[in-house]
Amino acid sequence: MELDGPESHAMEDVSANPERAAAFFDVDNTLVHGASIYWFARGLASRRFFNSRDLLRFAWQQARFRMQGENHDHIAQIKASALAFVAGREVAEIVALGEEIFDDTIEARIWAGTQALADAHLAAGQRVWLVTATPVELAAIIARRLGFTGAIGTVGEVEDGHYTGRLVSDIMHGPAKAEAIRELAVREGLDLSLCTAYSDSSNDLPMLSTVGHAVAINPDQALRREARVRGWQVRDFRTGRKLTRVAVPAAAAAGLVAGAVATGAAWRRRQTALAAARNSAVPRDRLAVRASTRARRSSVRNRA
Repeated sequence: MELDGPESHAMEDVSANPERAAAFFDVDNTLVHGASIYWFARGLASRRFFNSRDLLRFAWQQARFRMQGENHDHIAQIKASALAFVAGREVAEIVALGEEIFDDTIEARIWAGTQALADAHLAAGQRVWLVTATPVELAAIIARRLGFTGAIGTVGEVEDGHYTGRLVSDIMHGPAKAEAIRELAVREGLDLSLCTAYSDSSNDLPMLSTVGHAVAINPDQALRREARVRGWQVRDFRTGRKLTRVAVPAAAAAGLVAGAVATGAAWRRRQTALAAARNSAVPRDRLAVRASTRARRSSVRNRA
């Protein structure tokens, strides 16, 4: 584990006023190994919640959003489709599935080092919040199951207990995270100069800059450089080949979904084509055998 900067300065600064301090954690690649929405979508797909085409379309939208970040030319389209894969479904159904998927998929992918940091904040009497682009229902499940205070996430529109597939407001990403933290601080009576924020991505610089203490967790290259310039702590729980693999942005995880789906679809098409060829070959083979048999019988009769 890499560590830059004083290990406990944030805890020391708030020891006298823990009730006015909080810790804010990004989720994807900070708390969860990879993209939480990817694991959730994969869990839904394994339960035949949607078909391969739906999963491919969802993965592509997630990948484009992750790769392009705050590209406003595409934000409207991405917002319109971000929750389309649950459109028409009951909120209660999605939440129940989220609980199952946390148990069988997501829990094993929690970074133990990051959870230990969050637990230290809780032990010091501080509140711990997740702040993520992940749908708020899934983020809330993760927060509750880990014993955190709560979660701020992307909010999907709900009518009569069902998702419409539209978003209520902006995706919880970039500057939106910083604004959400400021609003929460006002409601909860927090002193942001005593608060700490954790993230892996340079996209979260607005959030990290909003608090008194910023920590880069498993950082991308841009965030690592910025952390060194600003004197922020750096915690890296990745080692060797795992570091290389996990350092790929969460977009790659969604891209892998698309690749897997496309590969699977291509394999199924090939298998279908081979099966069709075999089926069509059977009648031809039988006709050839019958023709050969008739020819031999005719030859025998002619010789007789």
